[in-house]
Amino acid sequence: MSGNGHSYGEQAGEAAPELAHEAAPTTAPSVPAAFGLFSSDTKKNEDLKQMLESSKDSAKLDAMKRIVGMIAKGKNASELFPAVVKNVASKNIEIKKLVYVYLMRYAEEQQDLALLSISTFQRALKDPNQLIRASALRVLSSIRVPIIVPIMMLAIKEASSDLSPYVRKNAAHAIQKLYSLDPEQKEMLIEVIEKLLKDRSTLVAGSVVMAFEEVCPDRIDLIHKNYRKLCNLLVDVEEWGQVVIIHMLTRYARTQFVSPWKTDDDVVEEYNENNFYESDEEQKEKDRNVKKTYTMDPDHRLLLRNTKPLLQSRNAAVVMAVAQLYWHLAPKSEAGIVSKSLVRLLRSNREVQYIVLQNIATMSIQRKGMFEPYLKSFYVRSTDPTMIKTLKLEILTNLANEANISTLLREFQTYVKSQDKQFAAATIQAIGRCATNITEVTDTCLNGLVCLLSNRDETVVAESVVVIKKLLQTQPAHHGEIIKHMAKLLDNITVPVARASILWLIGEYCERVPKIAPDVLRKTAKSFTNEDDLVKLQILNLGAKLYLTNSKQTKLLTQYVLNLGKYDQSYDIRDRTRFIRQLIVPNEKSGALSKYAKKIFLAQKPAPLLESPFKDRDHFQLGTLSHTLNSRATGYLELSDWPDVAPDPAVRNVEVAESAKEWTAILGKTKKEKPTEKFYSESEEEEDESASTSATESESGSESEKEDKEEGSSDESSGSSSSSEESSDSESDSKGSTAKKTSEAVKESNAEESKKKAKGISKSRNTSSSSDTESSSSEESSSDSKSVSDSRSDSDSGKSRSATSSKVTTQVFVPTKTHEMLHRMTGKGLSAHYHFSRQPDMFGDHMVSVQVTVTNTTDQKIENIHIGEKKLPLGMRIHEFNPIECLEPGGSVTVSMGIDFCDSTQTASFQLRTKDDHFNVNIQPPVGELLLPVTMSEKDFKKEQGMLTGMNETSATIAVAPQNSTSLVIIEKVVKAANLGVVPSGQDNIHRFAAKTVHSGSLMLVTVELKESSTAQLIINTEKTVIGSVLLRELKPVLSQG
Repeated sequence: MSGNGHSYGEQAGEAAPELAHEAAPTTAPSVPAAFGLFSSDTKKNEDLKQMLESSKDSAKLDAMKRIVGMIAKGKNASELFPAVVKNVASKNIEIKKLVYVYLMRYAEEQQDLALLSISTFQRALKDPNQLIRASALRVLSSIRVPIIVPIMMLAIKEASSDLSPYVRKNAAHAIQKLYSLDPEQKEMLIEVIEKLLKDRSTLVAGSVVMAFEEVCPDRIDLIHKNYRKLCNLLVDVEEWGQVVIIHMLTRYARTQFVSPWKTDDDVVEEYNENNFYESDEEQKEKDRNVKKTYTMDPDHRLLLRNTKPLLQSRNAAVVMAVAQLYWHLAPKSEAGIVSKSLVRLLRSNREVQYIVLQNIATMSIQRKGMFEPYLKSFYVRSTDPTMIKTLKLEILTNLANEANISTLLREFQTYVKSQDKQFAAATIQAIGRCATNITEVTDTCLNGLVCLLSNRDETVVAESVVVIKKLLQTQPAHHGEIIKHMAKLLDNITVPVARASILWLIGEYCERVPKIAPDVLRKTAKSFTNEDDLVKLQILNLGAKLYLTNSKQTKLLTQYVLNLGKYDQSYDIRDRTRFIRQLIVPNEKSGALSKYAKKIFLAQKPAPLLESPFKDRDHFQLGTLSHTLNSRATGYLELSDWPDVAPDPAVRNVEVAESAKEWTAILGKTKKEKPTEKFYSESEEEEDESASTSATESESGSESEKEDKEEGSSDESSGSSSSSEESSDSESDSKGSTAKKTSEAVKESNAEESKKKAKGISKSRNTSSSSDTESSSSEESSSDSKSVSDSRSDSDSGKSRSATSSKVTTQVFVPTKTHEMLHRMTGKGLSAHYHFSRQPDMFGDHMVSVQVTVTNTTDQKIENIHIGEKKLPLGMRIHEFNPIECLEPGGSVTVSMGIDFCDSTQTASFQLRTKDDHFNVNIQPPVGELLLPVTMSEKDFKKEQGMLTGMNETSATIAVAPQNSTSLVIIEKVVKAANLGVVPSGQDNIHRFAAKTVHSGSLMLVTVELKESSTAQLIINTEKTVIGSVLLRELKPVLSQG
């Protein structure tokens, strides 16, 4: 979380403390436990002092190891400070490193003694060993005395230009310490930060961004030139640095890019309101402007693409940071990819679970669809602590809808029986919220809560009463029986809140239970003096309401209760009694208010809103301490609103121009050196070359190719890279392979670092060139997803295996069956039907061809029929038909369109628009239309079938109707149901069919083997097991029916 920033500087990259911790367990003399209380450490410390003053380095080293071990165990070693400081100038590097570790711990406490050694630290800043230089700077910045601020400032400036990235990293840490000591140094420190931001080392990046966030978070102009570099280095930065950079880039992106959440509908509505008086030419010009769709800035896309692989990080904070970035920056269609990674974090320890669940609870209020597929991951386990149970319950309530409510209510019934009373009470509240949100189950929930009123546990009963009270307020007319039932329970319930709720209900609806209400008042008047204050107030209210509605029966009772309240110990009760008496009992002193007593007491009360406690948290940035506490924490930086117009993107171009020159120069050298050097493996070289060629080719390619390449490059998790379509993945793959770098990079020579720099520059150039290709991509290309790349990897494996043995052939049968897309009544006279033409490659390799027939059944012409807004599942794409300019009355037009269903039978939902109206329509493909027929020999068929056994095979035995047992009928029925090609067979009783899936190219092999006694075995072999099982289910009735 971003609130942990102050501790970051001490966590990252400190090699020396790790060394000390490893050395800690030494042979320290043990003190008997019995004498531990009275013994002193004086003798032991004297021994250590003598060892530190010894002339032998081995004794000094042993003493320092023991001292650092004491510090690690939390013991106080401050009295050894003078003896340790004497060894600060030791020539032995191991001793010097441990001395610096000790000084960093105690320099702040023993400032006067530490000041005596400043000259030694200054000399150490020039030491040839980078670890000594870095440690000296850390000790110097730990001496928090204002008098040495100029010395620290000079040391930081020198260290920021050091050849070692480890020393530069420590300079960035020292900036924060100096700023907290003397804020007046801000301007000079900003200069150092600006210099370090240009650093290309991954070791420095996280630390300098942390310094930027502490010292000058508002200086966005310092980030412009370094934005692309930070995006490209992000994968290789160490984990805590990644968290800081991601949070900073989230804030930066919200100030520099326009919102990806805007829809064209808003623009069209504004346009329709303003164009009444405008001329035709002005209208046409405006119309052209309106039709411009949102295009994502390439730099915005670069950030999203480079953070996506980090969702697989082993560090929960990194995953959480990427999740909040996608939530706040990504288009809503892409934000869903973070849900799987967040659900994975629920396997972590309870502290991580708590933070992740809090963030999921906030997300699930606004976008339920993100987490609905993982509903079972939020089921409560008996071993969960109460805080986790309550959060999971909150999420389940947020995700409740008509489809899953029955499952959730069964789950809630189990939770109510929990021994954890706090959790059981929270479950009852959740049932109440479900009842108000989903009207179909309101009665069911009410009946269930009424059953809980007979529970033995008072807590459950009390909570049920409170929730029933709130539910009855929404529709009291239908629930007189429930109010009577609750009145009967009043004798047994002792929990004050529950008793008060029942009395309030009876008083509020006393006219619906005229016989019971006076009796309840009689009983409670007896026990008035023993009741809780909350209950007494409600008894007084009940008496007042009955006095106003049924004074004959209750006048004396009410006066008795008012007399009891007049002398009550609580001044609240006494005040309420006086108020009620003056209001309802008219006398000479009564004011004008007594006339309106009935309106005051029996006024219509608004039904309470049962809302999620997380509803108002979304104004805090997800993943921050402020969001967790639901209150603004110190140092919290607000996320700004999206700008209406994006600032000039040219401010980020400077770094690209510089890196391009360096890149071309370095590339020329490396190409010449490659044959002799062989620094990388051959496979990596080929990947790098293919990445650069794919980036240049994509600039001149078609728009659909751009979309494919963008998806490929953005998906780190794709397992296969055999196809040329995925060559752009090599960049992210090569980054992923280097993501496990640690602080060992400190010990690398300067020559190795320069090579790394060269590689980093070429990487960044590849990324920037691929991001340029995306600048013209449409909304469809921005919805890249795992499903697309996964299916693409399947297609590659399928293609590579079947390329030699099979090829796509023409369809055997074209179905004439049409499906209704838009009924003429719904479409206000416009009707539309569609059928699948089984035409391969009309709109691209992955598209299914659909013929749409549009008919005008009105007596007026309909203009500009076209496809409007699309609501597609992740990865699905549509190739739109050309707009129909005018359709005459009674006229009919057939147009073709292509849909990439991603090898699934999910519905493609979109709007069919006319000039004046729009209609929501759906196209759902039968599984048989997701195939393309292929031809192959019987030998090849058997070979492929042998490779697709086990889990890739599904089969069923079916009873075949006698008239369906001939070869011609079987072939006719199978190819009519699915777009399959017929494979020649040497046996009369076996019929074989082959096809491949349109999107991924995976083989689909179907075998129908006729057995004796009018049965047949239907076998389907395919990698796409889901499609295979659906196809099996559709073919069974086709062959069995007459």
